[in-house]
Amino acid sequence: MLELLNIPLHGWLWFGAIGLPPTAVNISGFAAFAVLLVVGAVYWALKLRQLRRREPHLPGRRQFAAVRAVLPVVLAVVLIVCVIAVAREPGAASWPGLAFAFFGALEYVNYFHVQLMHDNRADLRRLGTVGFRRAHLSRDLRSVTAADRQVRRATAG
Repeated sequence: MLELLNIPLHGWLWFGAIGLPPTAVNISGFAAFAVLLVVGAVYWALKLRQLRRREPHLPGRRQFAAVRAVLPVVLAVVLIVCVIAVAREPGAASWPGLAFAFFGALEYVNYFHVQLMHDNRADLRRLGTVGFRRAHLSRDLRSVTAADRQVRRATAG
């Protein structure tokens, strides 16, 4: 739930306390970042539910697969718009939006591809010896795909 708390916290910090201008570019970059935080919060809430109920598969896996397909397009559009805005009018009206969009893209990679966040010694040790590991959501979606293929094969034959 900390992911959800980060949205208003960062909104207040950057646009309220620091006073970044709420331009369309800054807001769109922040929105991209916020959407990824919502995806993360929903994933971890559903993962906790799956574990508590001992369900074999992640609830909402089809929706996550759809989000995984749509988000790169949305993020690419936001990033392109932000880059163009920075090129046309660099400064506080555009750079923060680009930074937010960039961090949104990193969150996408962190949730849907490889774990980028390493916040404890065990994670850092593993990163140093083995390298990046597949993200938890990515593993959940991949295992479901493999299980679905087995079911299709069994029912087709």
